[in-house]
Amino acid sequence: MADAKTFVADIPAWIDLSSTDKAAARGFYSKLFGWKIDVGGPETHEYGMAKIGGNFVAGIGGTQGDQPSAWMLYIGTRDADAVAKKVEAAGGNVVMPAMDVLDSGRMAVFQDPSGAFFAVWQPKDMNGFELKNAPGSYGWAELTSSAIDKAKAFYTKVFGWGQKDSPMGEGNPPYTEFLHEGQSIAGAWDMASMPQGMPSAWLIYFTVDDVDKANTKALDLGAQQMMEPQDFPGGRFSIVIDPQGAGFGLLKMQPR
Repeated sequence: MADAKTFVADIPAWIDLSSTDKAAARGFYSKLFGWKIDVGGPETHEYGMAKIGGNFVAGIGGTQGDQPSAWMLYIGTRDADAVAKKVEAAGGNVVMPAMDVLDSGRMAVFQDPSGAFFAVWQPKDMNGFELKNAPGSYGWAELTSSAIDKAKAFYTKVFGWGQKDSPMGEGNPPYTEFLHEGQSIAGAWDMASMPQGMPSAWLIYFTVDDVDKANTKALDLGAQQMMEPQDFPGGRFSIVIDPQGAGFGLLKMQPR
């Protein structure tokens, strides 16, 4: 379990879900992870702040227009406007320019050169998630990209991330770990390993005590299976799609 209340720039700082049915999504994730969700008023568009033991772990809001349900990864920054300039210079797109979110902070949304959406969070009254790597909280973020080399170069230019590639066996592309000050903070994977037709995207993984039990519970609550529980060199994972169509992973890391 890791306390994440101290803000660190250039690493994952927040996650939230934009759902086509935010009320139903709140019910699903509350039952799956034991979240307590505080729902804001009209000024927040009824944005829900999910907590575990009083600590912020994620947000749930509604979609806009015909936007599909999806989880969003936010990278922490001290200057969202400066990141926007770096994104454009590195070949990415500014989807939503930097804007204030009440008194909580400032955010912006971008697309990397392969089309994957991500956001940045510049804190004011709220630093981001306050707990990670604990059951029911953020555990990992992984980019699956149709242009992996361009994407890796992009994130290095924008956030200064280092990279560590690990072989994944004959016929499989290597797995990349993005590094911040020598520590692994996220992963990247060539789209060739995923089902055809999927867009480039960041996938959020939630830490659980038991992947198989959590996976079964998610399916019982109406989720669909995308990748069945399976082992990998660092632990065990699965990927599911929530009842409104947002994909996410379940993860149990082996003790190091």
